[in-house]
Amino acid sequence: MLLRPQIMVFIRVPEHSDLSKHLDLTQSFAFGIRHNDAMPFSRIAYQFLAGLLIAGLIFSARAADLPAAFTAALKQAGIPLDHVAVVVQPLDGGEPLLSHNAEAALNPASVMKLVTSFAALNQLGPGYAWQTELWADGEIKEGVLNGDLVIKGYGDPTLTLERMWLLQRALRARGVIHIRGNLVLDLSYFDLPLIDPGAFDGEPLAVYNAAPGALVANFNALTLRLKPEGKQVLIVPDIALPGVALTSQLVLEESTTCNGWKDAIIPFVPGYQQLALVVSGRYPRGCGEQVLTLNLFEPAATFDFIFRGLWTEAGGTLGGATMAGRAPATEPLLRFASEPLTEALIRLNKYSNNLMTRNLFLTLGADKYGAPATLDKGARAVKEALTQRGVSTRKLVLENGSGLSRIERISAATLSQLLDAAYRSPLFAEFESALPIVAIDGTLKRRFNGSSLAGNAHLKTGTLRDVSALAGYLYTVGGQRVSVVILMNHGNAHYSEPAQRALLEWVQTTSHGLPPLRAQEPLVNRSALQGDIEKNPRGPAGQVSAGASR
Repeated sequence: MLLRPQIMVFIRVPEHSDLSKHLDLTQSFAFGIRHNDAMPFSRIAYQFLAGLLIAGLIFSARAADLPAAFTAALKQAGIPLDHVAVVVQPLDGGEPLLSHNAEAALNPASVMKLVTSFAALNQLGPGYAWQTELWADGEIKEGVLNGDLVIKGYGDPTLTLERMWLLQRALRARGVIHIRGNLVLDLSYFDLPLIDPGAFDGEPLAVYNAAPGALVANFNALTLRLKPEGKQVLIVPDIALPGVALTSQLVLEESTTCNGWKDAIIPFVPGYQQLALVVSGRYPRGCGEQVLTLNLFEPAATFDFIFRGLWTEAGGTLGGATMAGRAPATEPLLRFASEPLTEALIRLNKYSNNLMTRNLFLTLGADKYGAPATLDKGARAVKEALTQRGVSTRKLVLENGSGLSRIERISAATLSQLLDAAYRSPLFAEFESALPIVAIDGTLKRRFNGSSLAGNAHLKTGTLRDVSALAGYLYTVGGQRVSVVILMNHGNAHYSEPAQRALLEWVQTTSHGLPPLRAQEPLVNRSALQGDIEKNPRGPAGQVSAGASR
């Protein structure tokens, strides 16, 4: 038997290169060239190099198909084309209008929230509600609990101040006004490593860096009011913070203007004292009273401050200490349900709430694989949900599902697949309505103002130091609907808005030969409404139930 020799040529392609849209960046590629003794090596090499040249011409031609206004704006911003990925896809299932670097695995920043949201709608269902359970570990008599109050959290990210008040109101309705024991917090539903909130960008007090937790109140944010008085600036917390030292080192300036006041102040926690906050810098008198919202403590401590503060404001007392513990195996006194998932997704996506997304990501893991929730379980659950809906996960790298990450990656092609799968889902209305509307609300309220895009696109935004991204749905002037994905990873990404606007306006206003809107109606598989998608075993939003009457 005559063995035919092979020449194996291995090419490694940079992650952001033009070749990446055609090659799998996760591995090397072998091109096997078979020949016999009659074919000289020089001819083989010539054919191979010619093939590369032709491929390069094809890549250049595809780059040239990008709108001129878009490429000119990118050049003006100093963003190379090989750091940009674009897919514009008609929702009738035809060929993409644009596809550039579609397979490149890029950092999407908060556009990754689309992935977690899509997985959650499909796995948990639109009516899913988180639970918070409370036990009275002692006798309740004449408004007094002679024992501990135990609270177990299951990751509800919607416990705002208003909903904390509703939870406490339901507890008072069960006869508890004065608590003579301790406050015991059961955090066992989440199993997380120690999280340094400043590790991402050196801003540990920024609310967007708040860590996830099984018990989280008010997005782990505490509000301080800055009030000029005499020659000083007072710091007054909205919720009482007993034991926390608040020190104002602000210099009050006699200025009537109030531009950029937040940039002129520096809040910090002294290294020698954890329960303390110092605010230094300059503060114009013309600002009057302003609000400063900070991520001061880890979630359990913030929950404790807010629970105690609201409880005291309502006339209750809580005499004991706060400690970690486990809930009893008995039926709880109270179950408090969150608002439904669809409502949570609106706040999560329109305002790009990282903590809500991270808690949702962990919830998916615990729901799919059992408690306790872990980051690994969350990643596996998300990937499985996407796979079940026909969305590729080959280039998907997940860390926490929120996009607040330096390592998360996804391709524009995968995001385009996801947007198409959502469009053809019976839950498309819930998915699309959670996205910001251009120039109308959320993170897009002040973007593309004065453009014809206003009100005509639902897009999720993503922004990091070197990332700018958009993905969602756009209506053209002809009434057709297309999905759009724009990912940019470059040090000049923060200059990308004119380029994004140029591309979106080109998509909206140019005739692309698309079919009429009626021909674009999606084929919806209504059978998907059966089973997991309807799952909501925990009752309507805000519903509370006593254990004895459940």
